[in-house]
Amino acid sequence: METSSTLNVQSQHVTIRSFTNEDIPEKVLSNILEAGRRAPTSSNMQAYSVIVVKDPAVKKELAVLAGNQKQIETCPVFLAFCADLHRLNKVCELHDVEMTNNLETFLVSTIDASLVGMSVQTGAESMGLGAVMIGAMRNHPGDVARLLGLPPHVYVTYGMCLGWPVKQNIPPQKPRLPKDIVIHNEQYNQTDPTDKIKSHDDELAQHYLALGKNLHSAAWSGVIARSLSGTMRPENLNILTGLGFNICQKP
Repeated sequence: METSSTLNVQSQHVTIRSFTNEDIPEKVLSNILEAGRRAPTSSNMQAYSVIVVKDPAVKKELAVLAGNQKQIETCPVFLAFCADLHRLNKVCELHDVEMTNNLETFLVSTIDASLVGMSVQTGAESMGLGAVMIGAMRNHPGDVARLLGLPPHVYVTYGMCLGWPVKQNIPPQKPRLPKDIVIHNEQYNQTDPTDKIKSHDDELAQHYLALGKNLHSAAWSGVIARSLSGTMRPENLNILTGLGFNICQKP
């Protein structure tokens, strides 16, 4: 068998930002989240939590914290995927040991949350729902933590808007980088990718032009270079430390 229904869902993925007013039935949402809970988890630690947000007032505040992203307000369900060491700390207290709290546990919890979110999104799309991930939950992680009542050792890695897509607003698929500079066989292919990056720039620029968007001619590399030319969210190290994550220091 060369394909499957799951592969078809994944290969047809597009980001959805326009949602109808139709609610997501509780059973549908519950089934999607249950499937997400079966995602891989490092050493069975299950170092994540998911907060389901439907309250319009809370979604409005989250939208502001994420740079006024309107889709957070208009989606029927917003999911906050959290890296969560809080339970693991309680486990260690239960057995009279001190929890290891360092870069590795930070990575384990962050990756766990990421894997669960990807499983949830695939499940949601298989049901005909649309989704968009919101990395801007990390713009103000301390404020988000207070708004969602997070205990120590928990932070929101990213959010996800879920809802039924407005059919006429479903965008065409955005081109991806060429497969042969992303997929490597046996060892990393260190051939200079500059020409292929430029080719991708041209392809993506044409994509945006067809949508009526007048963006940078280096549609991928120009945008990415601008984003990476400064320190991204430099304040977050101190904020995450304040939330109980010991990222840099020795335990």
